[in-house]
Amino acid sequence: MCILKLRDAGRLVSSVMIKPHKIKKCAEAIQSSLGLLVLVTGLFSLALNAQELELEKDELKFGFIKLTDMAPLAVAYELGYFEDEGLFVTLEPQANWKVLLDRVIDGELDGAHMLAGQPLGATIGFGTKADIVTAFSMDLNGNGITVSNDIWQQMKANVPMGNDGKPVHPVKADALKPVVDSFREDGKPFNMGMVFPLSTHNYELRYWLAAGGIHPGYYGVQDITGQINADALLSVTPPPQMPATLEAGTIYGYCVGEPWNQQAVFKGIGVPVVTDYEIWKNNPEKVFGVSSAWAKENPNTHIAVVKALIRAAIWLDENNNANRAEAVKIISQSEYVGADYDVIAASMTGTFEYEKGDKREVPDFNVFFRYYATYPFYSDAIWYLTQMRRWGQISEGKSDSWYMDVAKKVYKPKIYMQAAQLLIDEGKAQKVDFPFGTDGFKAPQAGFIDGVEFDGKKPNAYLEKFSIGLKASETVAEIVTASTE
Repeated sequence: MCILKLRDAGRLVSSVMIKPHKIKKCAEAIQSSLGLLVLVTGLFSLALNAQELELEKDELKFGFIKLTDMAPLAVAYELGYFEDEGLFVTLEPQANWKVLLDRVIDGELDGAHMLAGQPLGATIGFGTKADIVTAFSMDLNGNGITVSNDIWQQMKANVPMGNDGKPVHPVKADALKPVVDSFREDGKPFNMGMVFPLSTHNYELRYWLAAGGIHPGYYGVQDITGQINADALLSVTPPPQMPATLEAGTIYGYCVGEPWNQQAVFKGIGVPVVTDYEIWKNNPEKVFGVSSAWAKENPNTHIAVVKALIRAAIWLDENNNANRAEAVKIISQSEYVGADYDVIAASMTGTFEYEKGDKREVPDFNVFFRYYATYPFYSDAIWYLTQMRRWGQISEGKSDSWYMDVAKKVYKPKIYMQAAQLLIDEGKAQKVDFPFGTDGFKAPQAGFIDGVEFDGKKPNAYLEKFSIGLKASETVAEIVTASTE
């Protein structure tokens, strides 16, 4: 297949897909009408790398939510990386995470930008039951927790100040606990927003709150609100609606990805108090998910997609983020994230603004490739599963081997490494940038806000370390019964 790209001032305007048997005829027509031999030569060179893979399907539709971390998809499209693999891709924003997942399951979408917990949750049957797999992790970090101006003023009295008169970061939930306690004493609910029960944001917000002694609530078999025994009541709010919901006073804070924390700062309605980089240094965020059936039916196409996404991730991080300004221009377009350039750039170009005027250097707020960001580590999957178990989404205790089995069912590093090797062979990537020889587990990690170490090979031992949350053999029903006696 060949693809003719039409550009205006360097920006992709339209693409025309040309099947192999029509390339010569098309080229002759262009030469005849325009007399441009160089264009003919260029036409023959487009997308021929795909000859290495016999694609099962070349016309694809991918879904995404309007968040900064969808960038690898937009970059792969705009820079022609999909086309280089012989793929004719359409990118389509989705209304919310549930709709996105349902459309992947139903086959309306070939794949999508997903919450890391979605393929895992679907596979174990929390909510929608379906077999979803991922061979590509889209990024590290990228989220924040924002509170309203009023709540921040109440918290600020409990936050230590540096010599420069600015709050010492990371701001811990210890500073919020007296505020939440006062709400409870007055009989008022303390409402906070997150984007989806299986989202990184839900688990990060819960982790931060629990580390400060604030119970974020359990999920029960019959009560799936996630608010059982909760001090702070967490509920779902779609990402683009977070700032407006905060401004309306419906919620007092939220955890969301960019640009919706910085939007609160720009509108003067809220203060981001902590980033997820400070909650868990270099935490995995989104993944690219497809149905297991689609992956089995389209193995070469799957590899080709991962190749294009890896190239996009490399471009996003290369030369110390030198391409980020251009990336912001791309995703600020209405068909992608659709937020103002300055709002997106506030976090994506290596800085992050907390309280208005308090802008700090955070070069790793968004990571797309370095630190093996795109590799689907089994240990990342297992961390998410431990949090599902900790808060009752997994209702009963499981063996360590169960966690490993689920991780291997969902995460597909072999496909990733096949794509990586092809890129290395083509001279488009370097071997040193990929974790050859790994067993799929990161070394035990200690970069959490509470200092608790996580070893992906010992999930049950990890769960035992927390004072708030289910232990290995506990059930929510037992805890609720005990608390009422």
